Amino acid sequence: MAEFDERDDMPDEVPEGLDPEALADFAGAEAVNEGLVRERDEMRALAQRVQADFENYRKRMLREQTALSERASESLVEQLLPVLDNFELALLSLDDADEKVRKGVELVYADFLAVLERAGLQRIPTDGEPFDPEVHEAVAHEARSDDSGEAHPTVVETMREGYRLKGRVLRPAMVKVAG
Repeated sequence: MAEFDERDDMPDEVPEGLDPEALADFAGAEAVNEGLVRERDEMRALAQRVQADFENYRKRMLREQTALSERASESLVEQLLPVLDNFELALLSLDDADEKVRKGVELVYADFLAVLERAGLQRIPTDGEPFDPEVHEAVAHEARSDDSGEAHPTVVETMREGYRLKGRVLRPAMVKVAG
């Protein structure tokens, strides 16, 4: 085997039939090849980082769009709650109205409520429930009329319905408590 000089990576002796210039070109090509392999590896790593960054960006944008959409629907449902309250008041005042009018208003109310429920709206349970400041807003208090000995206040009357939207309190129920 031929020995290489550390100075130029060329063997001291050139095998017979091999041109020394060709050997120098080969050594230069090896160096170029190593440089290209390094550059390729760097570019591959860069492409993988860019791809990971883009995937993270895509996921973040999807989360932000979902949150924006939920906030928009929450805002709309919140604006519709007074309409729902007025519908309920209208139903209570239809006692002496024509049966056809009453039935029509009840159908529209039922459809309206069904649409809101499909959007994730739920009523907060009130009458007879233990008072929960997370979902009930106490606006009146009365002494307990029975001797049940229960220490916790209980909701005895609902003044305004409360609602959750997709599990989150949208509007607390306005209630009267006893106890």
